[in-house]
Amino acid sequence: MPDKNKLPIVYVRGFAGDTEGIDKTVKDPFYGFNEGSTHVRVGAGNVPSFHQFESPLLRLILDEDYKILVEGGQDAYLDTHDSIPSNSIWILRFYDVSATTWGAEPKKFRIEDAAADLLTLIDKLREKSGATHVHLVAHSMGGLICRCLLQKVLPDAGRDPADCVDKVFTYGSPHGGITFDAGFGLFEKVRDATGLNGAEVFGPERMYEYLTPTSDHDPQGRPPDWRARDMPERDSTHPKVFPRSRIFCLVGTNPKDYDVAFGLSAAVVGAHSDGLVQIENAYVPGAHRAFVHRSHSGRYGLVNSEEGYQNLRRFLFGDRKVEATLADCRLPSIEGTTWQAEVRLSVRGLPIVMHEQTAEHWCPVQLPSSGALADVPLTTAFLCSGLRPHGSDTTMRYALQLRILSLREQRGFLSFGDHLEQTADFDDTLVVDIGEGTWAAWNSLIPGTIRSHEPSGTSLQDEDTRAGTWVANIPLPASAQPILGEQARIRLTVTRWT
Repeated sequence: MPDKNKLPIVYVRGFAGDTEGIDKTVKDPFYGFNEGSTHVRVGAGNVPSFHQFESPLLRLILDEDYKILVEGGQDAYLDTHDSIPSNSIWILRFYDVSATTWGAEPKKFRIEDAAADLLTLIDKLREKSGATHVHLVAHSMGGLICRCLLQKVLPDAGRDPADCVDKVFTYGSPHGGITFDAGFGLFEKVRDATGLNGAEVFGPERMYEYLTPTSDHDPQGRPPDWRARDMPERDSTHPKVFPRSRIFCLVGTNPKDYDVAFGLSAAVVGAHSDGLVQIENAYVPGAHRAFVHRSHSGRYGLVNSEEGYQNLRRFLFGDRKVEATLADCRLPSIEGTTWQAEVRLSVRGLPIVMHEQTAEHWCPVQLPSSGALADVPLTTAFLCSGLRPHGSDTTMRYALQLRILSLREQRGFLSFGDHLEQTADFDDTLVVDIGEGTWAAWNSLIPGTIRSHEPSGTSLQDEDTRAGTWVANIPLPASAQPILGEQARIRLTVTRWT
């Protein structure tokens, strides 16, 4: 039976490059969303560990009862059926008209045309499924096509994007464009001037064209302070703007496994990237995001990874949003000292880390060192209560590791006189159990192994009187007080997520 609580999912793939790349892409019936991965990493006891990921397409079919509907093609299926189930997956085949393999004259690819085709598909899916909205799932440039739809195509048509799109999930999308560590800006200028293989779509001038509604377009060209990755907040001033709170950006932090051009791309883009997109360019400020140690694509890539899928599944189908904040911290103001936090989020039962921000991966959380009280967001997680095993008396368990590090400089250079490499000033893990109640305990205070730990005592109490919001503050261990201050704590805020 069709699940009316599920919405159609539209997958929008990334950049294919030149004509040869486009022709190769269109041969795949699902534009790569069906690609899984098998690989080996070093496991316990230094023994190689095999891992097989079936692909996001197959996992959504198996785990969430989604369907792929094809009769000679998905377009043909839509044209020959008056109704379709809402729990279905659809591929935006925007590259087909630009391929030479069909015998027709190929059409030059344009982001705006792909976004217009996406709107046509969305309207048809809503009409034939009865669903009010769809979910958009995009890789790389596909995220820019989705943003062109939300920020230009729909506003130009006088439509509110929030009326037809529910959630947007992007894998490694260059929301801020693609820039390079090498070349001092020369590579970007050559790319944007020549339009080599259509790659100018990742430059600021072209991005301004397709991300700006006609009514807001400056006839003098891109304003100097315009940033591609910024999206306006939905408010009374911008009532028809897609809310950033409905966007999730998965950010890759592993350039080493991106082997395009024999590793040249990763070398030019730099270590602060997934091999193609720099970390700071891979998310929209104000949107939800998670950092995972995966590359832009390939067998260790974001899309065909367990990390990517588990974040996708919980964002689309979760029922709770949990925000963890380092609240009221007061770090010592020491001249020449920079404070950073490292954060990892793990979920019991999963073989991967859901979120990982570390200095080693070039993405630690920067902490204020002004000596004033401050709140620092650490991570946002989405929970699926339905993923808890039926009949199980175990709680849902999450582990949030927090490390605080200090870096000292003298005359602009790191001081190594009393430095201990990769050694944190504070390092502990908060273990959170959610069942009939919610319990939290620091690993340093848990006797024995975390595995054998059973929550006990009074569960955390709601400290917020507002309906639909649950808040609890967990004091930090005494060892953290000299660093973070006596008032510092972890604040957990839980709200409903639909």
